[in-house]
Amino acid sequence: MEPYKHIPVLLNESIDGLNIKPDGIYVDCTMGGAGHSSEILKRLNSKGHLYCFDQDDYAINRGNLVLKQISNNYTIIKSNFVNIKDELNKIGIERVDGILYDLGVSSFQFDIGDRGFSYSKDAILDMRMDTNQYLRAYDVVNFYTFDELKRIFYTYGEEKYSPNIAKKIIQERAKKPIETTLELVEVIKKALPGFIKRKSGHPAKKVFQAIRIAVNDELNVFERSLKEALTILNEEGRIVVITFHSLEDRICKNVFRDAVEVKLPKGLPIRDVDIIKKYRLVNSKVITAEDDELNINNRAHSAKLRIIEKKEINNE
Repeated sequence: MEPYKHIPVLLNESIDGLNIKPDGIYVDCTMGGAGHSSEILKRLNSKGHLYCFDQDDYAINRGNLVLKQISNNYTIIKSNFVNIKDELNKIGIERVDGILYDLGVSSFQFDIGDRGFSYSKDAILDMRMDTNQYLRAYDVVNFYTFDELKRIFYTYGEEKYSPNIAKKIIQERAKKPIETTLELVEVIKKALPGFIKRKSGHPAKKVFQAIRIAVNDELNVFERSLKEALTILNEEGRIVVITFHSLEDRICKNVFRDAVEVKLPKGLPIRDVDIIKKYRLVNSKVITAEDDELNINNRAHSAKLRIIEKKEINNE
């Protein structure tokens, strides 16, 4: 029995969005608990294949257990999805029919307390998605300067009280290192005005998000990977992206917008720009979860889904 329950977000919408061909080649850049991967794999025949990226050993073992019960038409690649093009090229894959990104932290990473992602479970400050990398949340909290901390909290967490929190961290770590998640939570609470702490929602949520993004360089990695992903799509191939906060969604929106826009020299006589566009947006507005899903999966509240398709080239 699996110790941690994984509920994939926007499952039906993302699978429908991929428009899966039974004999196609698909990539799940964020396998995690294999919720989305398993549904993709179920729709492939013996000629189709699924490639799954993950850098978390627990996720890889867990995902393999799930997928091998469905079929053998999958390959798990232990790597950050920023390497999508290089890793696929290594095994002879140059074009694919669909790519999925389900960003953020897998629910089991929050549930496993000793990973240090959760502000409600006491653990050493870690937050590494790849446990082999050097930089940990502990290093960010205890060694980054005031200006670095303030920038991270404001930019990645959109935390209004970033200067207060950064200042309090500097003060507290001068007495002793801040070693655990709950120690950090207490420091954050000390830095915030009383009325903020009385509001709904956890007062440390934004700071924890910001530190996690910094530790794993999530935004830069996502943008680079998404731009690479566009270059390996087959005609009529699709990329589906599920984001969980405004920074990720903004990157996705901008990369997709740049892909569908055609930049032509001023005054060039083109009658129909649509003819030369390489990509199209499948949904002009973001897709969000329906009430039924919101009632059973709290993670779905902040989820937004965008889809882009590479257009078929008309040779007529």
